[in-house]
Amino acid sequence: EMGAPREMIEAIVAHNDLRGKRRRERKLDHALASAENLTGLIVAATLVLPDKKLRSLSLKSLKKRFKEKRFAAGAKREVIKECENLGLTLDEFLEIGLEAMREGAHLLGL
Repeated sequence: EMGAPREMIEAIVAHNDLRGKRRRERKLDHALASAENLTGLIVAATLVLPDKKLRSLSLKSLKKRFKEKRFAAGAKREVIKECENLGLTLDEFLEIGLEAMREGAHLLGL
């Protein structure tokens, strides 16, 4: 456990769909799974832009990419929609995720 809080460890286990040992029940479980899938979608949507920069990715474009099932197919839309279990609409969650990633864009090289 390396000193990690039990709640964090349980959220990580619940996040890994391959293990199938634990359902996502708590807000932290849903937040981790939703955010992880959203970041993949945001990175993919950024990498197809001419300048490959997060600042150039609009919320409108991200929403369009979300609707394209074939685009970044590994980003599970049904898991991203679990943001509703956090009391957020999909639009709110997409906006929060995009803004958060823009803040760390320099760390990602995007």
